[in-house]
Amino acid sequence: MKTTFIISACTALLLAGCAVDSGFDIHPKETKSADTAVNLKPATGEAVILTTTADSVNTLYRGTIPTITGTNMAPTTIQIDPSTTYQTIDGFGFALTYSSAYNLMHMSQAQRTAFLKRTFSPTEGYDVSYLRISIGCSDFSSRVYTLCDTEGIENFALQSDETDYVIPVLKEILAINPNVKIIASPWTCPRWMKIGEDLKTAYNSWTGGRLRPARRSVYAQYFVKFIQAMQAEGINIYAVTPQNEPLNKGNCASLYMPWEDEAAFVRVLAKTFHDSGLTTKIYLYDHNYDYSGITDQTDYPIKVYNRLGNDFDGADLVVGSAYHDYGGSNTELSDIYSQAPKKEIIFSESSIGTWNKGNLLANTLVQEMRDMVLGTVNRMSRAVIVWNLMLDDKRGPNLDGGCQTCYGAVDINSSDYSTLHYNGHYYVICQSAAVVEPGAVRIGVTRDTDNSDLTHAEFLNPDGTYASLLCNAGSTDVKVTLSDGQKYFQATVPAYSVVSLKWQR
Repeated sequence: MKTTFIISACTALLLAGCAVDSGFDIHPKETKSADTAVNLKPATGEAVILTTTADSVNTLYRGTIPTITGTNMAPTTIQIDPSTTYQTIDGFGFALTYSSAYNLMHMSQAQRTAFLKRTFSPTEGYDVSYLRISIGCSDFSSRVYTLCDTEGIENFALQSDETDYVIPVLKEILAINPNVKIIASPWTCPRWMKIGEDLKTAYNSWTGGRLRPARRSVYAQYFVKFIQAMQAEGINIYAVTPQNEPLNKGNCASLYMPWEDEAAFVRVLAKTFHDSGLTTKIYLYDHNYDYSGITDQTDYPIKVYNRLGNDFDGADLVVGSAYHDYGGSNTELSDIYSQAPKKEIIFSESSIGTWNKGNLLANTLVQEMRDMVLGTVNRMSRAVIVWNLMLDDKRGPNLDGGCQTCYGAVDINSSDYSTLHYNGHYYVICQSAAVVEPGAVRIGVTRDTDNSDLTHAEFLNPDGTYASLLCNAGSTDVKVTLSDGQKYFQATVPAYSVVSLKWQR
């Protein structure tokens, strides 16, 4: 029987009085009740299956499939191979911008708690395990600012966006799931740290400019003060990037940081972290696959690695690079990995919006799962993080100069701060996080189907369970047999759908 997420998996939200809009395409004759808690732990002898279809008939619908002991020779078999291992998975998640926190804080406490539990809880929800936040403002903040707008690092201070919105929501999330990882990125340094692109001219604009070489040390201290201020609030910053979109001179706040500048700054930043006793990871770059078409910035992180070498204080903290998908192809990740196989890769930002009618599941579900999730994970990405967790029905709050056409993973009606519309980004992240645990290892296969419409990846979780993520981009249902060599089962991957599976070894 087919059902929808708002009946089968969001009962807690409905019980809390959270309305759901018609964007979910409720089909009353096809629904059935389910427990309020999402139990994703497979029992012995069964596999748990989650299904979301682009027609919205099934959205995060949970079912079970009995497993059969023995081997299987069906031509549609995916035979997993745990002896072939690839990268460790850190998690899947969203950006918690000021705008996301603002909308969440305008929900009732009961509705917000229900939503956050459903999203982040390892036992009552989908175990989303990664968040991205800004250091100072982003284009989804209340205003343009940094945490030290008055010259002098002694003037550093968290602002209202952090203290009244982002931090309170972070605390609620961490109370639900203490293991959530947080990565933080600045959109700009304080203006008093900037210089013109010629490294000679005075510069006092929120957009563009470069980091003044003489300010590298004090800017590194700025990062340390931010991490320590968050620690004082009980919030651990797992990782940072030196600059969001370093080749983007626009946006409402930005800093141009070509690879030469980032290499010089990261050497200082890593040493400052080391000297301060911090273990926060540093991911380079944090921008598009195509390097904004700037020829001498191609392979940006590789150039930084080569310039830095490995013989400097804090070198062990410079662990990898981060990518966005607003330009170029995810095949770039394979190229970067081939040149630096000992370095990590994460995918840190993607948006949906009016340009692709991203609030319609039929337009985004399959493409985002195939290209953004599986397309990066199968190219060694350890994490997949999308942009705003929640925006309102006016695509905000947002700032001039930033994205005013973006949708959130979830959109909330600003007339009641209760009615929720779930978009494709919410589903693909939850489908992934629900079965692939932090610390899972991607594993190989010895047999595969020859269906070109089917994209998939398999994993061994820390608790010993297996997991599989599958995406069917075709117009017909696909029946697939999953086998681990000791047991097997058959799953149906509906046309234009995403399916997640987890089963005991």
